[in-house]
Amino acid sequence: MMSPESAFHNPVFRAYLGVVLLVLLGAGVVLAILHSIFKVRLGEIWATYRSWWIIAPLCALVIFAGRTAFILGVALVAVFAARELARVARLDRATESVLFAGIAGVGVTSLGGGGLPFLLAASVLAILLLPILRNRTEGALHNISLGLIAFIYLGWMFGQIGLLANSANPYGYICFLLFATELNDVAAFVFGKAIGRHPLRSAISPGKTWEGALGALGLSLVLPWLLRFSFPYFGAQQLVLSGLIIGIGGTLGDLSISLLKRELGAKDMGSTIPGHGGVLDRIDSLIFTAPLFAQMVFYYYPPQ
Repeated sequence: MMSPESAFHNPVFRAYLGVVLLVLLGAGVVLAILHSIFKVRLGEIWATYRSWWIIAPLCALVIFAGRTAFILGVALVAVFAARELARVARLDRATESVLFAGIAGVGVTSLGGGGLPFLLAASVLAILLLPILRNRTEGALHNISLGLIAFIYLGWMFGQIGLLANSANPYGYICFLLFATELNDVAAFVFGKAIGRHPLRSAISPGKTWEGALGALGLSLVLPWLLRFSFPYFGAQQLVLSGLIIGIGGTLGDLSISLLKRELGAKDMGSTIPGHGGVLDRIDSLIFTAPLFAQMVFYYYPPQ
């Protein structure tokens, strides 16, 4: 069970605090060398780096605070991300309210440990039936389609991070998922900038390259072995699956939100986080890695 006391004594949680601190300090040294010695113009990279010094402690604090705080924190992040998407997509207030209620319901249901299928079905039906109940046709298809996409991505898929708090090894699973997914993002950017030549999906995200995606995938396949203390009972098959989920799922999540931004004519979903864009821009890679990793975990190790 997650709690401040158990987090304080948990060796996995404490190990990740050290790993994240070392990564941030190491990245700062590298950036300082590039800027001071090699005169590389880093631009917004400094803002992105500084933001990580806020994001990382906040994540650690929410995990440290315990199961209830973590699950509700995941739901709150999903609501903020959904608000950004609703604003960019110009969803009407009624659809937006149903969307927020559905996401909040997923969080509350996760706390109870059951009833999630019913809540998912009820939320989808509410979005579908809302125009009928309001006797309105103007913009109905727009609100239904984007409302459903937002709920599926942020309520159901991203929301499954919260379910990991109900597992027998919450610190190992949650810390690995968050750390590995974000490191996969950084690796894709670095490899893409350094050796990227071939666009991955030019019409959707021109800046992403095959070299960046494959470099990130390679790192993600190694990470489960390097971080095996997160789940020492994982066999080779589960470690490989974990790497594939992070490496491929992270890229798919990023591209899925890039597709929405292109269709909606937006560069970023928001400007909440300097150097990152909005909340949704920061968590987009988790949209696919979270449900895939959670379902793999619960397939091999069903919650008691």
